Amino acid sequence: MTALSLEKINKSFGDVHVLKDINLTVEPGEFVVFVGPSGCGKSTLLRTIAGLEDASSGTIRIGGKEVTQTPPAKRGIAMVFQSYALYPHLDVTGNMTLGLKQAGETKAVIDERIGVAAKMLSLEAYLKRRPAELSGGQRQRVAIGRAIVRKPELFLFDEPLSNLDAALRMATRVEIARLHRELGASMIYVTHDQTEAMTLADRIVVLRDGRIEQVGSPMELYNDPDNQFVAGFLGAPSMNFLPSEAGGTLGIRPEHLTISATGTLPGTVTHVERLGGDTNLLVETAQGILTVRLFGQHPEKVGDKVVLGYDPGHVYRFDKDGKRLR
Repeated sequence: MTALSLEKINKSFGDVHVLKDINLTVEPGEFVVFVGPSGCGKSTLLRTIAGLEDASSGTIRIGGKEVTQTPPAKRGIAMVFQSYALYPHLDVTGNMTLGLKQAGETKAVIDERIGVAAKMLSLEAYLKRRPAELSGGQRQRVAIGRAIVRKPELFLFDEPLSNLDAALRMATRVEIARLHRELGASMIYVTHDQTEAMTLADRIVVLRDGRIEQVGSPMELYNDPDNQFVAGFLGAPSMNFLPSEAGGTLGIRPEHLTISATGTLPGTVTHVERLGGDTNLLVETAQGILTVRLFGQHPEKVGDKVVLGYDPGHVYRFDKDGKRLR
């Protein structure tokens, strides 16, 4: 039995075709991340799975049951939003238990689930506080706790870390990964942040213009992209693209370029980013501006003349339509 099955899902808003023949299977316990540029349809797809948007056509199954026409509250899902969506007049306990009370759960069940979730999320000391008395990270943990206590068949996360600062995003990302391991639950997570996708996902779904471009593990997509779009979307700094003499395009990741006296790409350093553990260079060459990622600290400065080399085994080739030539 699969956790989620999408068969030929289409979604249109008037004449605008937003989702186009989406087919996807999520296995029990799997963590799947939707990524893609703004407007690619990832949030619409998540909302369609949740039932907050109606599919124009196609079939949705959750836990083996068809739910295409089922109201959101009866789909066996719990959703965590970017905006937290907490009730300001209720304390942490009230926010986390409201759904259980509305579902008619007994006090014993509610107390047991709140205890487990609060301990898991380190919220025991904050159960009597209202949202206004909490930090952004604590509010997001409450929103996650509210989802956990419902024991859903499927967790849906819609860019849950977007409102947090960089340090808190990393800490909360680690918490979500730990929760996934402890709960063993099926999770679908929408983000525009490829770092979140690469570090959290069992599989990544890359979307563009309402279609799935490629599905695979983070390293499968990074090392073996099907096309130029996926190759350029995953990776920071992003892949360099150079015109090919045989037509089409060559792709080289920044970490596969080196400064070498025996290289074939002479150029001039136009920008340097010293990050401590890494050094990123922008080098202007006859083929265009290339990004070079060097491990450690390096002395190059703006204006330096350098020659770049690369291992041909690390070159990706794409045809004129952007399709990978293997």
